[in-house]
Amino acid sequence: ICAAKGPRPRYPRVWKTKKKIGTISKSLKLVDCIKELSNVKEEVYGALDSFIAWELEFPIITVKKALKTLENEKEWKRIIQVTKWMLSKGQGRTMGSYYMLLNALAEDGRIDEAEELWMKLFSENLESMPRIFFERMVFADMEELGINPTVLIVSKVGDVLQKRGMLDKYKKLKKKYPPPKWEYCYIKGKRVRIRSKHLDTSGDSKDRDASGGEETNKDSPGLYEGSDMGADELGAGLNKHEFADVCPSKPYSETLNPSTLA
Repeated sequence: ICAAKGPRPRYPRVWKTKKKIGTISKSLKLVDCIKELSNVKEEVYGALDSFIAWELEFPIITVKKALKTLENEKEWKRIIQVTKWMLSKGQGRTMGSYYMLLNALAEDGRIDEAEELWMKLFSENLESMPRIFFERMVFADMEELGINPTVLIVSKVGDVLQKRGMLDKYKKLKKKYPPPKWEYCYIKGKRVRIRSKHLDTSGDSKDRDASGGEETNKDSPGLYEGSDMGADELGAGLNKHEFADVCPSKPYSETLNPSTLA
């Protein structure tokens, strides 16, 4: 209250009159800035340097959102250029950035560079390598390192063995690493155990269904466990929620040493 016994007059703050530019609009502007450029390294790097010339700090959030936009548009060359430029600045050196760079190199057909980068990351982070990276590169030393392969890796190796006609090694692989019977998903915030979809794609389940259809009908009441939801409500939830894929992207290469499966 001022001396006149009334409310103190308020004046507009001058430094808040202009609207701030959010990171989403900045990222879209960055994408538009480099989209029409050629693939010359100096030209792209120069445009990126001029974009952040007046920034007090490196706009890591803006660059990450721009990379996500480029990934949705499948601009793999631009992703490689922007990621390498960001890493050259000493910024964004996270596993997510390297994972996106590996995916872009593979989609662009630069398999040798992707494999070289993967081996470099693997040698530097031997004990802290995320499991998702092993799903991106199939290699023959997983059993020696004590790394259990996922369902996706087993299916990749099995497909390669089938294409090469090594059916005996394919049977050994399936016997050693059978597909899981159950998997978990969240339906309306509740964790529900359901029958694994990998069982439906395997040849053994098809033979079992063809031999006796009554067996699958008997198992149908036990498809969903660990939930208090009714069958109708659970079925409606399953229609709205898709199962999370083990690996959403394509593999980089399928290098296989069949001798390790003997």
